[in-house]
Amino acid sequence: MKITKHKVPSVTYSLMVEGELVDQAMDDSPLVYLAGVGQMIPGFEKELEGKQAGDDFAFQLTSDVAYGDVNPDAIVDLSLDIFKVDGEVNKEIIAVGNFVPMQDNEGNPLQGKVLEIGDENVKMDFNHPLAGKELNFTGKIVDVRDAEAEEIEHGHVHGAGGHQH
Repeated sequence: MKITKHKVPSVTYSLMVEGELVDQAMDDSPLVYLAGVGQMIPGFEKELEGKQAGDDFAFQLTSDVAYGDVNPDAIVDLSLDIFKVDGEVNKEIIAVGNFVPMQDNEGNPLQGKVLEIGDENVKMDFNHPLAGKELNFTGKIVDVRDAEAEEIEHGHVHGAGGHQH
């Protein structure tokens, strides 16, 4: 069975970025997803489309088909006061290089990377950590099955490797 829309592939992979291993899914815990519904980055889905169980793969994705280019508008200065609790900034949490969970004005969750800490402001980067990067995937298709009607309706995989209700 080939990977097409509404199939459920199980995939092992290694993701290398700039020569560094940044993510992987191994045999004991493969990535399981519902194909063709936008769960995965576009280039990843396109590269795996048509493959079947047992197929190996190796491909590179440029940022335009992965996490996009770095958006300079997503790098902002925020008042240091935002990060104070009882008048103090927790310097273990608000430290250069750390990712800090935050919310936008509508309450949507965001992850921001601390770039700089000044006397009055904190420079935060809200771009995806892999924005602007070339992604290098290698891996294998472990299994491909038909999605169940409920999985298609819900837009995600249920059971092993998927969402539990």
